Amino acid sequence: MSSVQQNVIRHKIDLLNLAAELGNVSRACKVMGLSRDTFYRYQSAMESGGVDALIDANRRKPNPKNRVEEVTEVAVAAFAIEQPAFGQVRVSNELRKRGIFISPSGVRSVWLRRDLESFKKRLIALERHVAETGGVLTEARVSALEKKQDDDVAHGEIETAHPGYLGSQDTFYVGTIKGVGRIYQQTFVDTYSKWAAAKLYTTKTPITGADLLNDRVLPFFAEQDMGLIRVLTDRGTEYCGKPETHDYQLYLAINDIEHSGLKPVTPRPTASVSASIRLSCKSFTRSRSDARSTDQSRNCKLIWMTGCITTIMTAPIRERCVAAEHLFKH
Repeated sequence: MSSVQQNVIRHKIDLLNLAAELGNVSRACKVMGLSRDTFYRYQSAMESGGVDALIDANRRKPNPKNRVEEVTEVAVAAFAIEQPAFGQVRVSNELRKRGIFISPSGVRSVWLRRDLESFKKRLIALERHVAETGGVLTEARVSALEKKQDDDVAHGEIETAHPGYLGSQDTFYVGTIKGVGRIYQQTFVDTYSKWAAAKLYTTKTPITGADLLNDRVLPFFAEQDMGLIRVLTDRGTEYCGKPETHDYQLYLAINDIEHSGLKPVTPRPTASVSASIRLSCKSFTRSRSDARSTDQSRNCKLIWMTGCITTIMTAPIRERCVAAEHLFKH
């Protein structure tokens, strides 16, 4: 319910309450500036349907006379499946070449009636059409599906087939320790098995991103006789740069690992990395950063300087890693 509807309902209820309080309908209507007919209409609606009945009914009704011809609407719907990546302006222009005249807004109206107004919905309609008819995907349709897949990867919506198929990496600012300085956590998560590794550093550079892969991730995959195919990161400076001079990019190239970056409009890691960061902070990092005694602080600093959360783990993290290793072996 919108705020406008809430205000309208409140005004009507105020009229009914005022009449009940004063015990005089005429006086209440005079104070509120409404007629008695209006009061009795509100009262009848309230008695029959409750508060929901006080919402003003939408008087707008579809007018079929303003719609395009059925032949034109069918042509627009068919073209949406033929070229799902085209926008309404381009669809209007392309149909004009075929002798079908409809404005871009008319195309949009047809899409709305047939639930085709977004690129994603048109792709769903295309997949359903191919499944029902067994039609062949044209080059344009394949291109549209590939574009959708690339967009999903860029926004963190991924499909993963097996361990090592895709790993996700992200940098997290942990906090500041007196005598040490700023602490950053490099986190890697295998998106299929959810196996995770993390290290703590005092800098946020391409070297630290590559060091986590070199020191913890790739050796683990090598022990399982597997490799890492692709890594998904954000577009931070520690992960992206000129391939010929950027340390992280060079390391990926040397080890034949593909790299995908999230779009700038979605500067966030994937859900698996976010969950791993939250778990490590709740179970490990934050609990130790609150240490107050000298011995606790010294031990905390040693753990941070050691820099590997996967070797000094609390029980929840250890259990998840053991489960992930079991999945790798089987």
